[in-house]
Amino acid sequence: MSESNMRKDVSNRNDVADDTTQYLTFSVADERLAMSISAVKEIIETPPQVTRVPMTPDYIRGVINLRGNVVPVIDLGARLGRGILTLSKRSCIVLVEVRSGNDSHVLGMLVDEVKNILDIPSEDVKPAPEFGSEIRTDFIEAMGRVDDVFVIILSIDHVLSIQELAALKCLTHHVADQNMPDTDTKK
Repeated sequence: MSESNMRKDVSNRNDVADDTTQYLTFSVADERLAMSISAVKEIIETPPQVTRVPMTPDYIRGVINLRGNVVPVIDLGARLGRGILTLSKRSCIVLVEVRSGNDSHVLGMLVDEVKNILDIPSEDVKPAPEFGSEIRTDFIEAMGRVDDVFVIILSIDHVLSIQELAALKCLTHHVADQNMPDTDTKK
């Protein structure tokens, strides 16, 4: 191969590399999902103790102490309507940075297993479908084609929306407060 052809080949590879995005793939309730690697801060083993916070929805698994910081842990299976995940040796917590206005927060996502990091070319990333998925469509950023199989690419800022999680927590408190008198009157 001539030197000019070698330069052209390398420049074509660089063009392809610039047109791909890296995604972390993981499984939740036997479903393969992905998210942009840019939001991932760290992947840690599931600690033996996750402190449950009273009066929170089932998808808020609790909090962990991570190097002196309190980090909320979201059970991604429960959040996606797949049921509470059963912990196994392969379960882990993916720490992600979620943006809320000008602020950013680190949250943990409990997943069944982290699979790998994939480079998916932009031509293999398709818009989210309008229907046909059991996951809320606003949770889906796109569909990534990998070896003729589609992987759901999650929109982490929607799945772990700080405003929505806070609103649901307030709603849970409100419902619990309303149900308290009913429980007392039945006794």
